Amino acid sequence: MKHYAVQWIEDWCTENGWTDLFQERTAYWAFPPHAVMPVPIPTQVLRAIKANRGLCFEEKVWCAAAGVSAITAGAFSYFFASPMPLVAAFAFCAMVMARMEDDTL
Repeated sequence: MKHYAVQWIEDWCTENGWTDLFQERTAYWAFPPHAVMPVPIPTQVLRAIKANRGLCFEEKVWCAAAGVSAITAGAFSYFFASPMPLVAAFAFCAMVMARMEDDTL
């Protein structure tokens, strides 16, 4: 799952003179000012961007899907008098929240 919008990091790079941003798996790399080798964007910078901007679009979609599944499962559990829809929704929500965990932070 993408935890940052590329535009947010591109904006930071242009403000601070970093060039040629690219992404390798979950790490963002760019050339610092006057450098000949790319380096990863510092973790503190990514934390600051995340703190200022909040959730990206993909994270918002997954959070909404988890919420809708929980509400729907509650209604189905009540209607069918069975806990199984709630169990399925719990499993889905647990997977979404595990994917929301950011490894770089």
